[in-house]
Amino acid sequence: MSAQGGITAALGNVSEDDWHWHMYDTVKGSDYLGDQDAIEFMCRNAPSAVYELEHMGLPFSRLDNGKIYQRPFGGQSQNFGGEQAVRTCAAADRTGHALLHTLYQRNIAARTQFFDEFYALDLIRDQDGYVLGVSAMEIETGRPWLFESRVTLLATGGGARIFRHSTNAHINSGDGLGMALRAGLPLEDMEFWQFHPTGIPEIGSLITEGVRGEGGYLLNKDNERFMPRYAPHAQDLASRDVVSRAIAQEILAGRGCGPHGDFVYLKVDHIGADTIKERLPGIRELSMQFAGVDPCEAPIPVTPTAHYMMGGIPTNLHGQVVAPERYGPEEGVPGLYAVGECACVSVHGANRLGGNSLLDLVVFGRAAGNHAIEYLRDNPIPRKLPADASDLAAGRLARWDRPTGGERVPALRAEMQRILQEHCGVYRREDLLKAGIEKLNGVEARLADAVIDDHSQVFNTARLEALELENLLPIARATLVSALARTESRGAHSREDYPDRDDDHWLRHTLYSLANDQLDYKPVRLKPLTVETFQPKARTY
Repeated sequence: MSAQGGITAALGNVSEDDWHWHMYDTVKGSDYLGDQDAIEFMCRNAPSAVYELEHMGLPFSRLDNGKIYQRPFGGQSQNFGGEQAVRTCAAADRTGHALLHTLYQRNIAARTQFFDEFYALDLIRDQDGYVLGVSAMEIETGRPWLFESRVTLLATGGGARIFRHSTNAHINSGDGLGMALRAGLPLEDMEFWQFHPTGIPEIGSLITEGVRGEGGYLLNKDNERFMPRYAPHAQDLASRDVVSRAIAQEILAGRGCGPHGDFVYLKVDHIGADTIKERLPGIRELSMQFAGVDPCEAPIPVTPTAHYMMGGIPTNLHGQVVAPERYGPEEGVPGLYAVGECACVSVHGANRLGGNSLLDLVVFGRAAGNHAIEYLRDNPIPRKLPADASDLAAGRLARWDRPTGGERVPALRAEMQRILQEHCGVYRREDLLKAGIEKLNGVEARLADAVIDDHSQVFNTARLEALELENLLPIARATLVSALARTESRGAHSREDYPDRDDDHWLRHTLYSLANDQLDYKPVRLKPLTVETFQPKARTY
């Protein structure tokens, strides 16, 4: 589903604000694993990006004085950790949806050509490492295609569908990440997955942090507000990893709600039906449809749910994909860019603050577009495609035309999701992670003999699901291997056997490569572009 709560920028429309404060909150929220040059770049450019979206026609909610409406969000403060900041710009509770339509309409105006019913399969690279386009499948006919391009930009979203319970749409199968891994590129910080504190149990639909920003709060079965116990200052607006762990601990302590004690309640009715209908109409609709609760009258059942991938394809400030194994950590892969959740410029580090995901997307999306224009000017002549380029797609598709074999794809996908949910959830442990890797080895081995029942060519969704599983499985492996290697607790990565943060050994990024589960590392960039470094310190709310 699209982002609900808003996009964060230090506009100061409701209370005094400064991009330095936003930067501090983002560095702190990342548990000091975020690269501070990238975080400064994002926070400094946030106001101009939001104003540009406003001028494009994004229908932000408005204050009485006509300025863009802003709401409080978790982990946001004034004056470097002081009072709660009101920083997140919102279009009711449908900000991402409004952004999508605004940018789509701008693309229509620019006469952008869309290939809607095509599924990208693999990156095409020549022997010098240049990316020259992608192979693809036409969904309508099942035929392989080749898209030749001097610039390829991946904006394929996250892959939280590796988990059983997820807020992500079913289409979020990490396709860009699978393409990058198969092209020999690494993935960065894949151990860090954000579990959003407030998903609807079993369903996974997200209840935005904006509900707590508007005054909602969490209750356990004893009707007790428990967040002051875990975050005395920020309480229900602590950062997401803190709130998720607090809910998990309440459930483990036997204070969960419902017949199985596996969720808590989010109370919002006290802010008034009129306010809910004006500022949270989509949440009310979701709650009524999927939880059977009208939040104007009763609390919403919620539980931590896999939501966002902090790691991804390593990029620099220009959105260029970087490949340390070949070009050095700051050398871009020629012709390849990545932005949004599939990318890791590392502004989120070990934990993302709410409202920073849309900001990451638009700030670095704009930076990537500007850099791509310069790249195209410097490289006006297309390079020659590899001789086997046209065979790539045909080979991937032929794999699933085998008439007989072993298991079916949906069963293998469900088993992978159970493994990740049970072995790599809110809390992790060495024995759990090792057992998860062993179980995943079995699923991967059985995939080689898997078949699909539908061998037609026209709109074959069974083949699509099989191709998606080929992307999800290596992402699941990258997650488990990286989580096992990081012997500390930092941000969203909570190791019960290593409960403390270890800056001496782990103030560094992991880089996972598919060949032999290889793990490499690179240091966190602690030096910002123009301001003083925010030195790592204890992270409390």
